[in-house]
Amino acid sequence: MKNFKFITLLSVITLFASCDNDDDNTTVNPSVTSNFSVSIENIGTAYSFIGSGIFNTPVGDTEPGPATPGKRYEFTVDAGRSQKLSFVTMLAATNDLFFAPDGNGIAFYDDNGDPISGDVTDQVYLWDAGTEVNEEPAVGPNTVGMQSGPDTGEVENGNVLKIADVTNGFIFDYPEVNELISVSITHTEGTMFTVSIEDLATASLDTSAGMSVAPLSPGVYVVHGGTNPLFTEGEPDYGQGVEDIAEDGNAAPLGEYTADNTGVTFPSSPGIFVVHDENTMPLFTSGSADYDLGLEHIAEDGNTAVLAENLSGLEGQISGNVFNTVVGGSAPGPLLPGNTYTFSFTAETGNSLSFASMLAATNDVLFTTQDTGIELFSADGTPLSGDITSMVYLFDAGTEVNEQPAIGPNTVTNQLDADTGIDETEPVQLLSNVNDGYDYPSVNTVLRITITAN
Repeated sequence: MKNFKFITLLSVITLFASCDNDDDNTTVNPSVTSNFSVSIENIGTAYSFIGSGIFNTPVGDTEPGPATPGKRYEFTVDAGRSQKLSFVTMLAATNDLFFAPDGNGIAFYDDNGDPISGDVTDQVYLWDAGTEVNEEPAVGPNTVGMQSGPDTGEVENGNVLKIADVTNGFIFDYPEVNELISVSITHTEGTMFTVSIEDLATASLDTSAGMSVAPLSPGVYVVHGGTNPLFTEGEPDYGQGVEDIAEDGNAAPLGEYTADNTGVTFPSSPGIFVVHDENTMPLFTSGSADYDLGLEHIAEDGNTAVLAENLSGLEGQISGNVFNTVVGGSAPGPLLPGNTYTFSFTAETGNSLSFASMLAATNDVLFTTQDTGIELFSADGTPLSGDITSMVYLFDAGTEVNEQPAIGPNTVTNQLDADTGIDETEPVQLLSNVNDGYDYPSVNTVLRITITAN
């Protein structure tokens, strides 16, 4: 019996000693706090045109060539509400005159946002490229039908002007534009339009050598959103190919330039970031409907106001804020190619980062982290630093039916007002899981996101 008591007492002593030894060797990592800064840079391409092309074969012809009186060029374009048409075609038999709209272009939609159909010749003008000294049309030795070869006239070094404003070179009484050319735009369906540029059957020039026909040369068209896409009135030719059309009817150089500068420009909208407890989902749950706390307004319109008001109530939220002004900017605005958003915050081990920003030019597509965010510290407490672009994805908010980016009538750059698209009740999900038939960029072709621990 005594031996049993001794063994029991010895066992208890050993147990306590073992417990004391475990306490001595157990390492408890203290909480680590760090300051972080995040940079979101738009590295995408800024395109000048949403569409472009060469027109060079008159309807009914089998080979490229001029549109002589009674013939016309036709081409089809895809255009959104915010976009306009510009083109350049030479008035052949001259030195450097061309037909084109002014710097505003011709709108495809009226003030109510409805597609137009009809004659738009009253928005077309006869221009002097200012690159070659004018001679009498169809008579001068360097006019396009009389010259021995391309680009043989006297260099002018002038400015692009409406022919009515030109006071140097040979002064000629040109007919009104609508006596030479007819331009029409016809809406066919959806966002598609057919453009017709016709050399009128009666188009002629009354020269000292008699009546001369006034053909149109092959030309180039662009669909654009800004102003002065191909030239600026009162300034020298851009040197991109208008001169080649205006002097020689050669559309190739300008066609090549416009093709190289045609595409969809994808800005990123203002957004919101949230520092939150790990494994929480403050902005959305992938595969579930939008929380209706304001993410929809960012996804559809780039509007951060509603989600900002609800920031403190987001799951696991510790801190957060809006980012909306580019570095060097003086006012909130979108993140265009070449610009950068930055934001900073303080976090500690166990915290994660989530943020969301709209892929502008779409209906409801977001740049965002996965639903649980990005862990800001490793298991050993090392703060995250470096390029985190691969941790950012494109998600579809599932709140508005998708349309063709930059073209669809309810995409953010074409809608008449905020929140005007067709509602849908799909889950928030990776865009790669949505088969809408449209082309989207990958994240790393538009944004570069880096985080730095200070």
